[in-house]
Amino acid sequence: MTGSSALPQYIGPYVVERSLGAGGMGEVYLAYSVAGEPVAVKVIRPDRTDPHTRARFEREATIARTISGTGRVARFLDADPFAELPWLAMDYIPGRTLVDVVKNQGVLASSLVASLGALLAEGLAAVHATGLVHRDLKASNIILGDFGPVIIDFGLGAFLDASKGSLSRAGTVLGTVRCMPPEQARGETDVTAAADVYGLGTALLYAATGHYPYDGSRWEAIAIQVVNPDMEPDLSGLPAELTPVVASMLAFEPGDRPSLEQVTRQCADLLRSLGMSPARARRALIQSTTPADRATLVFPQPDARMLDRIDSLEQLLREHADSERRGGPAPTDADDEHSVPEALVSEREPVKAPSPAAKPGRPPASRRVAGELRERYARGSQLAWSKR
Repeated sequence: MTGSSALPQYIGPYVVERSLGAGGMGEVYLAYSVAGEPVAVKVIRPDRTDPHTRARFEREATIARTISGTGRVARFLDADPFAELPWLAMDYIPGRTLVDVVKNQGVLASSLVASLGALLAEGLAAVHATGLVHRDLKASNIILGDFGPVIIDFGLGAFLDASKGSLSRAGTVLGTVRCMPPEQARGETDVTAAADVYGLGTALLYAATGHYPYDGSRWEAIAIQVVNPDMEPDLSGLPAELTPVVASMLAFEPGDRPSLEQVTRQCADLLRSLGMSPARARRALIQSTTPADRATLVFPQPDARMLDRIDSLEQLLREHADSERRGGPAPTDADDEHSVPEALVSEREPVKAPSPAAKPGRPPASRRVAGELRERYARGSQLAWSKR
């Protein structure tokens, strides 16, 4: 799926307004729930959706729902790994990526980089406590806004196994391989929390210098550097006070990298040595990275046309729920511009959160079609595992 693909009317129980961008994993859209809440919905590329990956995505989506104890990670809302094109929905985070901030405003002062490191390491630790690893942490996955830094794209780990084949996909490599730890670049898929420590280190290096630890004109050249234990990361331009913590986070061996708790403590100690408390540094980071035109950070508001479409979706979902309760087929109208694409919405069993509480207003899925899909993918997953 590319940025030129047709804009879908609906994805799952969400009305799509516009594209927010495209990347190696797929395309991200700004959409609205029935209640009018803005969300970010990512539709996954077809070449990432083999049966085993769908099954893994369902497991990781269930875990992602349980994340609590931190405001540094965009909240996971919903997902459908068994749709024709799997999708997931997360909180829409108003703000700019760390890449955009550095490109538009220049590199951050040491105190701001240390604050960024302390806040994100603290948030990542809470996520790792659930057993989930991001696997693709980089500057473009960090949003800076009124609340400070927030990490996006958790729950996508199932699609990010760094096999050698995945490294060569056109258009998906440079932004990832530059920030990829050696163990992942070697093709190891069973990565640990240390991979995210490395990824955070690349983000802090970028925030302080505007460049990555390794670079090159082609992904192969970058990967060769990353997996070479004798090739030191490029720390040029990194202030001396930041070098110890960032260099340790970029250690070649996972076991030589600090824990996230150690990163938080080292960054907090550095801030105090610079004469600034962590709380004041957080406020300074927000003030320094929030644009003067604060309208760019305000939650989007649906216009009259979008409100009509949201109302239409609500009616469609209600009719579908009524039809399911009666045991008949869901009403469809191929000529209705508001009709919901079956592959993206109705015929599924939603991923269940650990909590048994049901979402109000959400219709039950078609058990027949969802059951057939699950049996098919289960058979595929079992076959894949039997060949391991």
